[in-house]
Amino acid sequence: MHNLYQQFRQLIPNPPLQAGTVLEVGAGMVTVQLPGGGRIRARGNAVLGQTVFVRNETIEGVAPALTVELIEI
Repeated sequence: MHNLYQQFRQLIPNPPLQAGTVLEVGAGMVTVQLPGGGRIRARGNAVLGQTVFVRNETIEGVAPALTVELIEI
């Protein structure tokens, strides 16, 4: 018999990995601006202006500072 909890967890998608620029730094929390203009609060340490990877409201690491061009359709 299969584990029902594991089957249920497979139905829930993993949170996406996003990259953004740090706008504000506080005590263990930062505000990150995403390329589309949205802002999220995330736990972790970063430097103002740094580009970071964020998943599930947690900073996972430093992202390369690449230019992003959005194309509206």
